[in-house]
Amino acid sequence: MKKRQLIIFLMLVTQMVFAQSSLLKTKTNESAFGEGEWFKFKMSYSGFLKAGNATLTVKESKHNNKEAFHVIGKGWTTGMIKWFFKVKDRYESYFYKDSIMPYKFIRNIDEGGHTKDIEINFDQKNHKAYVNDKKHNKKSVFDTQPNIQDMVSTFYYLRNNLDTEKLKVGEEVRVDMFFDEENYGFKLKFLGEDTIETDFGMVQALKFRPYVMAGRVFKEEESLTLWVSKDKNKLPLRIKADLAVGSLRADLEAFKGLKHPFKIVVDN
Repeated sequence: MKKRQLIIFLMLVTQMVFAQSSLLKTKTNESAFGEGEWFKFKMSYSGFLKAGNATLTVKESKHNNKEAFHVIGKGWTTGMIKWFFKVKDRYESYFYKDSIMPYKFIRNIDEGGHTKDIEINFDQKNHKAYVNDKKHNKKSVFDTQPNIQDMVSTFYYLRNNLDTEKLKVGEEVRVDMFFDEENYGFKLKFLGEDTIETDFGMVQALKFRPYVMAGRVFKEEESLTLWVSKDKNKLPLRIKADLAVGSLRADLEAFKGLKHPFKIVVDN
């Protein structure tokens, strides 16, 4: 397995991209998540080789006298893979509770000796991103799109705001996200409903197809598939990627602190 493939997949698991569009609610009456929520994912390569783990943890914070959430995403290699290529990534997102708009993002990674230590502070009012590259002692300012998200806050923003009742099969939506020093526009297609087997039993899910760049890593633009639970939690259940060489898959292995009941069709 190529090193870059695992790196990108670990990043995608912590990202769990949905999208922004007219399907977003302007205001939610009930939050999909809260403080204390925790997810753990197990990753495998080509269906049998354990590749790594990832976790997402929600904590409370405060900024400018406003209530906020602090989400920590971690990803690391395990088993045989870590002996020839070690990954230890940490992503942090700080966003306000009322709007779920980020004001700070941290990326601290070590991927086989390739390291980054970046902190981004967002000015949502003036559409600016202040990037502090601590490794190279470099500070820069970039223009951003309105209501910009970071790669972690995106998932939580859409869990609260995506109106899944209005989704139609084949419909495509987008998300604006800032990562490192660039604005990104991701396109996502809704594929319909599915019932999948998980470690917890059979679960009803919503299935999505995030578009990716075909090339050395992914076979084609439609190489990525994402499943989330069809309930108020919108749990990230599974993400699967068909790569140029083999495939990678992440499955929800454990969770705690859910805001709503987790619906299981058939218990294991």
